[in-house]
Amino acid sequence: METERINSEGETMEKAVRVLVVDDEAPLRDVLAVRLTHWGYECREAASVSEAESLLGSFDPDLVLSDVRMPGVTGLELLRRLKAGAHARIPVILMTAHGRIDDAVEAMKDGAADFLTKPVETEKLRSVLSAVTADLERVREVRALERAIDGEGGLAGLIGRGPTMRELQSLVSLVASTDASALITGESGTGKEVVARAIHDLSARRAAPFIAVNCAAIPENLIESELFGHEKGAFTGAIRARAGCFEMADGGTLFLDELAEMPIALQPKLLRILEDGRARRIGGTKESQFDVRVLAATNRSPASAIQDGRLREDLFYRLNVFDVVVPPLRERPEDIPLLCQHFIREFNRKHGTAVEGPRKETLEALARYDWPGNVRELRNVMERGVVVARDRWLEPAHLPPYIRGATTDARPTLTVAVGTPLAEVEKEMILRTLDHVGNNKAEAARRLGLDVKTIRNKLDSFEDAGA
Repeated sequence: METERINSEGETMEKAVRVLVVDDEAPLRDVLAVRLTHWGYECREAASVSEAESLLGSFDPDLVLSDVRMPGVTGLELLRRLKAGAHARIPVILMTAHGRIDDAVEAMKDGAADFLTKPVETEKLRSVLSAVTADLERVREVRALERAIDGEGGLAGLIGRGPTMRELQSLVSLVASTDASALITGESGTGKEVVARAIHDLSARRAAPFIAVNCAAIPENLIESELFGHEKGAFTGAIRARAGCFEMADGGTLFLDELAEMPIALQPKLLRILEDGRARRIGGTKESQFDVRVLAATNRSPASAIQDGRLREDLFYRLNVFDVVVPPLRERPEDIPLLCQHFIREFNRKHGTAVEGPRKETLEALARYDWPGNVRELRNVMERGVVVARDRWLEPAHLPPYIRGATTDARPTLTVAVGTPLAEVEKEMILRTLDHVGNNKAEAARRLGLDVKTIRNKLDSFEDAGA
């Protein structure tokens, strides 16, 4: 049965930290072992490096406390062997009676967690152990998060284990088991394309193409060609025939992002292909049959888009067989630790770093922020943090200043004097909102109850007026 112990914050831990004490002097080993056991650690003793190595498998220590200068193989060599092998993550604290600066420098360079001078002061030892074991406890939490990501928390890329994400994961599994269309709604940055890919990856179409089209990013005069393709000479610049996205996605899934930004004149043609699965390239004379499942997404309210004349009602009802709503990050703060760990792993691979995870204080700072840019913003913050940290832990100092200084009510206010012209109030409100959401025009439009086009027009007018 594992021993309970009390950590440095006075909290009861479920599992005692296992410490392997390595020293050729038996009296010192015994003193250290008694002291550590009294503090709640589980101890084993080794008189040499070879004896220590033989205990690694059976005892599986969480921490090694080793003398530097021993007959034969030294503690420094033990440190190097551990860091070069399967036990690289075990923290090593080295001790020496000689107090040589060069030993200390070499030990820290080789990855020692700390360095103590003999005779070891009781309070100094306890302080160093408390700091190292606090890291060990955080490592255990990180490993638990990684197991959740690899297991139940990572359904086809949908990271989260809170109630709202559980509900979304269940709905995605249900939608994937059918071949029906679905309309995915949610704020910008919530992960609507991730949801669409999850539906595809869990469906019977998973071996066929997944083609994503951002309707807002394609010029209005090119989007029809992008979707349906064109024949050579169909219009100026059509120097060769080109397949459209429906052809490329045949047998698979076509994801239409920002559907409400698609030109209203093109929507009847889309509706027709959804109804009968047939379409003709621009400039072509022959219709082709396609077997394509269509998933669409918008960050607008579908009802508002229909009312504003941006989305045909019949197209909405044809696509909205399933209504999949992706919650904003501020409504699922319990998923922030899991998402952080997921992104840290991703960016460690990308940048060749070895960040273990965020400190507790870092997670607290992230939880205070309201995430107007949602998961996309968190992902960017994590990449910045991994690059800046380049160390074992992601500290609060590695976060952007606006997140470190966030409060539970992170939205700034705007105070205006009575009698201020409405045009000035409007300009200030738009500019302040854009600044708050990191210049994300779609999110600013959502918060202000406007559309993106209006925001852009207003910004142009401010520039014309010398703003």
